[in-house]
Amino acid sequence: MNAFIINFMNILRRRREGMELVQVAILIAIAVALGVIFKGQITKFVNDVFKNLFKSGF
Repeated sequence: MNAFIINFMNILRRRREGMELVQVAILIAIAVALGVIFKGQITKFVNDVFKNLFKSGF
């Protein structure tokens, strides 16, 4: 009976690790999608920031 419980716990642990991997993959996909959607705005923001930094003599 103990072996059954240990095996069951190992199966649950593996499932949890798999779910964590899926969650990370989903978060990465969302970040990439947002990057693609807002690429123009992100590029403009970064260019403006660097332009202002160079103007100020930083």
